[in-house]
Amino acid sequence: MQESLGEAAGARTERQLVTVRIPAGWTLAGLIAGLLTGIVMARTSALEEVLAVTAPVGALWLRALQATIVPLVAGLLVIGIAQMAMAARAGATARRMLLIVAGVLAFSGLMSAFLTPLLLELFPPPAAAAGVLSAGGEAQEVPGLAAFVESLVASNVVKAAAETAMLPLTLFFAAFAVAVSKLPDEQRTTLLGVFRALANAMLLIIGWVLWVAPVGVFALAVGVGAASGGAAFATLAHYILIVVAVGSVIFVGGYLLAWLGGGISPLRFGKALIPAQTVALSTQSSLASLPAMLVSARKLDLREETAEFVLPLAVAIFRATSPAMNMAVAIYVAHLAGVELSALTLVAGAAVAFIIAIGSVSLPGTISFVISVGPIALAMGVPIGPLALLVAVEMMPDLMRTLGNVTADVGLAAAVDRKRAGDTQP
Repeated sequence: MQESLGEAAGARTERQLVTVRIPAGWTLAGLIAGLLTGIVMARTSALEEVLAVTAPVGALWLRALQATIVPLVAGLLVIGIAQMAMAARAGATARRMLLIVAGVLAFSGLMSAFLTPLLLELFPPPAAAAGVLSAGGEAQEVPGLAAFVESLVASNVVKAAAETAMLPLTLFFAAFAVAVSKLPDEQRTTLLGVFRALANAMLLIIGWVLWVAPVGVFALAVGVGAASGGAAFATLAHYILIVVAVGSVIFVGGYLLAWLGGGISPLRFGKALIPAQTVALSTQSSLASLPAMLVSARKLDLREETAEFVLPLAVAIFRATSPAMNMAVAIYVAHLAGVELSALTLVAGAAVAFIIAIGSVSLPGTISFVISVGPIALAMGVPIGPLALLVAVEMMPDLMRTLGNVTADVGLAAAVDRKRAGDTQP
């Protein structure tokens, strides 16, 4: 099968970013071991001595994790958004696809901003959960309406980066990426090469930091286990269920997109998608599921030229579950930390979630979790320290992330293919 324009673009992006392998299973083991150690040590007189060692180790690892967020987000945003802006020039099909992508991502974030607090009200965390996610970090002050509007544009980008003011930084790099996409070819290639190199360097650093995540998470979890006891396990299970429930809405939305946008019944769509969903669950990778998605597209009788253009490009730039599930994580942490989230704050979080979802190229779930949720939490004034613990259980929500993204990708291809009916322009 001849490689399409979209597949070539997606493949180039993947080849040009370094591959980082994260010991997710060991990180989860470190979390469990740390919690159990804290629970046991809390009943002994040796707790203070143990915490005197584990607390600095955990804090040091957390700071190393936080240090990579701004430069990595900058690099990936410029690459991802510039790629999307250039894709829009491919013709009417690409522009329609990107319009649907934007609509789904906006819905994803705003839906989560409404649904997650509702779920937490209907199904509150365990009574002793408040201290579970207290590891590291304090909430930032969220400005009022006037200050919020003024903060959208940073007068000094370097100062904004030093203060981790993620909303103005995200908007700046998004605008910068669009500007880069409009430069002459030679200049655009040079600048994208610089930001790709920056992203690669940061990926290597965060890979090193996450490689020792079992030690860092263990050190942080000891204090959490000592403070909260067995409630830690119940809270983490509750957290997983809430985040997965929010992601499930987007998963179902993929069927609705194929039905309402592509005219394919949910039953037929579901049968054709089983192979792709099976690969998604087994690999937790949308990219690895791409061949199976192309097979599903053929079973749905989608035009080959549409599927070969839309699906590879969707894998590169369309993560439908990201705004919803990333917002859910930030809102959950805010709930336990006692941070009041106003409507304005939630809108700010959804805006950052939208831009981050567009700009984040396909990465391992653990890295994607850190660089995607961190900016959203910072923009909402939510402490990001707890993310260091939640990253240990990300492998479970990541199943729904991949499943929902693969389903939405094929639903997108179905919707774009139907809209192309009668078109002659590629």
